[in-house]
Amino acid sequence: MRTHFSQYPHAWGLRGPDKNIDHRRIPNLMTFFKRSGASIPVTNHAADYQPGDIICWLLRRGLKHIGIVSKQKTAEHKRYLIIHNIGSGQMIEDVLFAYPIIGHYRFGSDN
Repeated sequence: MRTHFSQYPHAWGLRGPDKNIDHRRIPNLMTFFKRSGASIPVTNHAADYQPGDIICWLLRRGLKHIGIVSKQKTAEHKRYLIIHNIGSGQMIEDVLFAYPIIGHYRFGSDN
């Protein structure tokens, strides 16, 4: 980020990276994932989301959220559960399609 700061969102009015928070800002993470070639299509098909995939959502009031697809499936085995923390600590829940998905990322040979 330090080397390519101009390619990252400047929503916080900074003139350079902030090592204390930038690694947790979802827009920065989305930029990093895209720049790393990890972007894959967002779909409405649960089968397109595999364990290890990273998902970003748009919540109310423009807030962004992030989670990781786990290897555990719902009781009906219809889709994988998501590991995320939305303020109540880490959770593993069936929230893949709970919010509009704005980013889908996969690292490795499968993307």
